[in-house]
Amino acid sequence: MKIFAVGRNYVEHIEELNNQRPEEPVIFSKPETALIRKNLPFFYPEISQDIHHEIEIVLRISKHGKNIQEKFAHKYYDQIGLGIDFTARDLQQKLKEKGLPWDLAKGFDGSAPISEFFSINQFNDLNDLNFSLNVNGETRQKGNTSLMLFNFNYIVSFVSKYFTLKKGDYIYTGTPKGVGPVVIGDTLEGYLENEKVLHVDVK
Repeated sequence: MKIFAVGRNYVEHIEELNNQRPEEPVIFSKPETALIRKNLPFFYPEISQDIHHEIEIVLRISKHGKNIQEKFAHKYYDQIGLGIDFTARDLQQKLKEKGLPWDLAKGFDGSAPISEFFSINQFNDLNDLNFSLNVNGETRQKGNTSLMLFNFNYIVSFVSKYFTLKKGDYIYTGTPKGVGPVVIGDTLEGYLENEKVLHVDVK
């Protein structure tokens, strides 16, 4: 099982981090050990002093595919959920300054909490989905998939040019503006179309 993620897919998030707007999707990966399921807690690691939350819609790949044409990409995912891409921002900044990969800042254990998944047939329009993240009851991030630079189908097609997709793979599709630090004691709640589907306590 593989976990892919898309960086810099919402313009306002690109601007808040002073990054350049990409001409094609920025792709990175996380190992399976990054996953946290069933609303289990996130334990703040000693490797960082600046862990940030990034709420994202996650695609679940439903069948084997390689070099998928964009017009057929919708046939290769059948469910969506919510995930948090925890990022060690201090480590990431050091790595970026040296021109090194982001693996240490993005793929550490527990860096990918994930919700249950829901059939895409439950949603009227995947290109107009609302999602958000509350921290201690306060809304920190709000997004809508209409604001993505690269939509779900384009992402699936793009990733499949480089990696064979298999049933059960996940793709985190990018985060909206409002990313920020978490601290021990925080409670994070993720909402998909106003329904709470993800709960993470930081310990």
